[in-house]
Amino acid sequence: MERIIEEIREDLDRRLAVAAERLADRGPAEDPACAAYAALLGRAPLRERIGDIFRQAVEAVVRGARGLPPDLADARAEGALRAGQGLPLTSLLGIYRLCGRVLWQALTEAVAAHDRAALPGLLPGAPALWEAVDRLADAAAESYRRAESAHGARERELTAALLDALLDGSGPPEEAARSAERLGLPERGRFAVVALGPGGTTGTGTAPGAGPGSGAPPRLLWRIRATGEVCLVDLGHHALESVRDLLAPLGVRAGVSPVVTAPVELAGAHRLAVLALRTAVAEGPRTALLDERLAAALVAADPELASRLRRVVLGPVLALPPEDRRVLLNTLGTWLTCQGSTTYAAQRLYCHRNTVSNRLRRLEQLTGRSLSDPAHVVELALAHTAVVQRPATAAPPPPSSPSPPAAAPPARTPAGTARRLPRPRE
Repeated sequence: MERIIEEIREDLDRRLAVAAERLADRGPAEDPACAAYAALLGRAPLRERIGDIFRQAVEAVVRGARGLPPDLADARAEGALRAGQGLPLTSLLGIYRLCGRVLWQALTEAVAAHDRAALPGLLPGAPALWEAVDRLADAAAESYRRAESAHGARERELTAALLDALLDGSGPPEEAARSAERLGLPERGRFAVVALGPGGTTGTGTAPGAGPGSGAPPRLLWRIRATGEVCLVDLGHHALESVRDLLAPLGVRAGVSPVVTAPVELAGAHRLAVLALRTAVAEGPRTALLDERLAAALVAADPELASRLRRVVLGPVLALPPEDRRVLLNTLGTWLTCQGSTTYAAQRLYCHRNTVSNRLRRLEQLTGRSLSDPAHVVELALAHTAVVQRPATAAPPPPSSPSPPAAAPPARTPAGTARRLPRPRE
């Protein structure tokens, strides 16, 4: 192959120059790879690029015949350059394949013009030519992928930095506006923030699926942190409740902020999402929307006050043996869920209504609070929420303030007649 090429080199170079001109003129209309290159470079640079590939392939064949490796530096530079310019990889590889076909055609024509009898001797060299073209294309593709990967990493780092600026709110309002613009977020819109608990992950860092309703789903921008993942949701016209459907397939605990309308409000929404996450207890909804759990959020917002609430209101109950404690707390929680109905609570607990009433009476006696007093019910409900958010694993120490009496006096009705049991709804 080397000897044949050397004999026809001048004629071959002339034919390849003509072929490069023809491909630059007609190729964009006939070949997708040429069309993509022409749109990116223009006609003259495309002609030069095709000529360079011809030259590199011929030199690679000659070097191979001499036992030398091909020079791949130009192919690697081409791959990195086109990756940065956004040329599709298929177009990059396509131009090498096209040049390989045209080069073989020009080579056979030059050999036939020089000595037709030498054509059979050209055939054994065909694999060497295609190997040379393939190695050039592989080197360009490898460099392209490395450059694309590095570019993608930089883009991810930039996106993470922009999200941090929005979610942390450490900069001035104009910085939030600039970050939102670079992320492609509207100046005014409907946004929410989702916080996933530690160990929770989307697995891909991208949108887990399409939301309900017609049109495009909400846009999700994920940020992975040591404490868990955070997601900025560009809701568009979708309802906030659609976020629950988006997160359902992930099977993780999540807190969702209320809707905000400007990027500068996203830092506050992030804090509320984290607070909502703290209300998403194991036995409750996996996705907690803050506006649906405001009372629980009040408890979660101040851990020190929540701890005191547990001790002062439910301290005597928490001091009971574990099984007694579990029964009374479970009964109270079920009664609250059933809106104060002992009948419905008994059905859920699979016991008699009188059993529920007896347990509630004992709870009143231990806590000194009456379930017929709305203020006392609020205290018990909040204290129960504090226990659920942070279950007691051992009997707590006595509260520092005076404890309520072990057995509270019977509650008095406005008429002055005593009754021993609360009168919850039936």
